[in-house]
Amino acid sequence: MTLSFFDQFMSPIFLGIPLIAIALILPCIIFPTPTSRWLNNRLLALQSWFITQFTSQLFLPLNPGAHKWAVMFTSLMLFLISLNMLGLLPYTFTPTTQLSLNMGLAVPLWLATVIIGMRNQPTIALGHLLPEGTPTPLIPVLIVIETISLFIRPLALGVRLTANLTAGHLLIQLIATAAFVLLPLMPTVAFLTVTLLFLLTLLEIAVAMIQAYVFVLLLSLYLQENV
Repeated sequence: MTLSFFDQFMSPIFLGIPLIAIALILPCIIFPTPTSRWLNNRLLALQSWFITQFTSQLFLPLNPGAHKWAVMFTSLMLFLISLNMLGLLPYTFTPTTQLSLNMGLAVPLWLATVIIGMRNQPTIALGHLLPEGTPTPLIPVLIVIETISLFIRPLALGVRLTANLTAGHLLIQLIATAAFVLLPLMPTVAFLTVTLLFLLTLLEIAVAMIQAYVFVLLLSLYLQENV
């Protein structure tokens, strides 16, 4: 029983085809394509409004040099939200519960921000490793600590997204199993458990959206330090 709870995080294979590939392609299909008409339908209008509001809020504190990253960050936000939300449907697989996928997204983007900072403003980028006004005896220790914290950033990005989604899916499966077992024995307790499961599902929907936003927001903060 313990091992079966973690089977949902294994990438399923059907006819020799890993279904994680289909799950990664699906967000590109479900979003409607904008048209060249003056008036679009309500879904396209809502999608355009959401993208505009998100982009303006995310890049408000950044200088104009970072605005070229708007398309990439907005696409990443929609991609992560789609994967997280589709993973809450029954009989589906959530690719963002895999640490390898999240690290594959976090490490290149974090490294790109660091390389841009070292190329455009190396003095300021290296200055982040040593806070101003540091006592002389603490300089070597602080440089080591700040360097370690710099390289931990992509790990924190990937682990945060993986841990939050994995914990939510495990908790939903545990409560659903408890409700199924208690239904013939104690219907009243099972009903209360189902109510708790419904509230937890709403919470997990919020977590799926918030974690995607936090992932992109932290990347924008890393970019702000280096641009």
